[in-house]
Amino acid sequence: MLDSFWELLWYTLLVFAFVAYLIILFHIIADLFRDRKMSGIIKILWIICLIVLPYITAFVYVIARGSGMAQRQMEAHNAARRDADEYIRQVAGKSSAEQIAEAKSLLDAGTISRAEFEVLKSKALN
Repeated sequence: MLDSFWELLWYTLLVFAFVAYLIILFHIIADLFRDRKMSGIIKILWIICLIVLPYITAFVYVIARGSGMAQRQMEAHNAARRDADEYIRQVAGKSSAEQIAEAKSLLDAGTISRAEFEVLKSKALN
């Protein structure tokens, strides 16, 4: 077990450094797979270097490709948001204003009567 306060402090520092490295490692690996411009061989070399010289490779990667990491993460976030918004629009259907405008165009074209327009309008508003 731990015999002194300093051993506990050292152990805590080591655990913190390991967890911080794991977080950085996961970000780096995610960025490697997210980057479409980098070839597969280069990705494999980065992963091998992360295994052989973990901390040095992580620092080099963050220094060399850090700004690109942020940009790729932002692009992935924006793409996910666009996909989610599109899905919500698809599932939710048309808004009340769109339904009323469509019913008005049908009324103007003479396809429906004024009474049918009022029914469609009341359904859209409810």
